[in-house]
Amino acid sequence: MTGNQIEALVGMLATFGLLVLMVLPSVIGIVRDRRIDRRIREAQEKRSQEERSRGKETQKSSSRSTVPSTATWYAEGRRSKKLVNS
Repeated sequence: MTGNQIEALVGMLATFGLLVLMVLPSVIGIVRDRRIDRRIREAQEKRSQEERSRGKETQKSSSRSTVPSTATWYAEGRRSKKLVNS
């Protein structure tokens, strides 16, 4: 090999190395995102399978009585005042 050929080879290797250094973070990010997406999908499938296996007949309503929210109490108070005032 002549000096010019060696110089061209070194230049091509340097260019290729820079290209790899610039593309590598993107490739690592894509692989990481796909792995996370796969884990999320597996977790969702597992949750939906558990919900299907429990079925609707095993779901029971809470034995606790429900308490109206503050907004409901406020609205009821305002309604009663309107009725009294009119």
